[in-house]
Amino acid sequence: MELHDIWFVLIAVLWTGYFFLEGFDFGIGVLTKLLARDRKERRVLINTIGPVWDGNEVWLLTAGGATFAAFPDWYATLFSGFYLPLLVILLCLIVRGVAFEYRAKRPEEKWQTNWEHAIFWTSLIPAFLWGLAFGNIVRGVKIDADMEYVGSLGDLLNPYAVLGGLLTLFLFTFHGAVFAGLKTVGDIRERAGWLALRLGLVTAVLALGFLIWTQAEHGDGLSLLAMIIAVVALAGSIGAIAMGREGWSFALSGLTITAAVAMLFLALFPNVMPSSLNDAWSLTVTNASSTPYTLKIMTWCAGIATPVVMLYQGWTYWVFRKRIGTQHIADAH
Repeated sequence: MELHDIWFVLIAVLWTGYFFLEGFDFGIGVLTKLLARDRKERRVLINTIGPVWDGNEVWLLTAGGATFAAFPDWYATLFSGFYLPLLVILLCLIVRGVAFEYRAKRPEEKWQTNWEHAIFWTSLIPAFLWGLAFGNIVRGVKIDADMEYVGSLGDLLNPYAVLGGLLTLFLFTFHGAVFAGLKTVGDIRERAGWLALRLGLVTAVLALGFLIWTQAEHGDGLSLLAMIIAVVALAGSIGAIAMGREGWSFALSGLTITAAVAMLFLALFPNVMPSSLNDAWSLTVTNASSTPYTLKIMTWCAGIATPVVMLYQGWTYWVFRKRIGTQHIADAH
């Protein structure tokens, strides 16, 4: 296996880690309006991700940086063609971070309510746009012979990509509801399980439609295997939450995300951005990669730094592993 193939796999792993962790992160943000009944319950939900949400976004920064260094032509074409959706995602992540930090800075109800609205919308919008973006990457976009995107914004709003966006929105919200059930106690835990079960059924319909469409248009034997794992894991996650086994359900919903992302990258390889105009103009792991020397230096750095980061983040989740409820939240002044 060549170094550019290895880095394609590593970038796939980084995106998988980001969607696994930030998925329930986005889901909790959406649930602040769908699940929480009052301000205290919203504080409970926000506190479940309070210690970890910013660490989860490290995976996005690393995935973007790795793409820039390992596949500069992929990075350039991606960010020029998907400029507006990615700009909206970036602005949402900025506002979302500010909302988490500033929400409790003042006691006024209007102040806190406005920031809670911001948390909801800046979680929902990226959850949809990431699926839209990856749907277009797998489907292929208008790239010319100079590796430049020549399509329009309207080209990105095609049925396949929109279905992908709806899938990631519901899958992340389901993942977040399962996480809420895993991290809370009392009435909010019971309602999280009830909502997760219903979200899971909708997610299953969307997943079947999108994954079967992907397999039919772009798949091979390995992507079919990944699709089967994703579907079985999602069914298992729904069954586990119905039995009140939040831990198993969360592990299986995470496996669903992992297998689904793996399927997309397997369907994509050896391309990194297919051209819908001419297959010969597609960006591949070969023509879009950096020099072998650059990839070699990156491999050494990643081999040293990645285990340290993963151990530290795992330790963080272990420290903040306990459940919380409204009884742990002080009354607002």
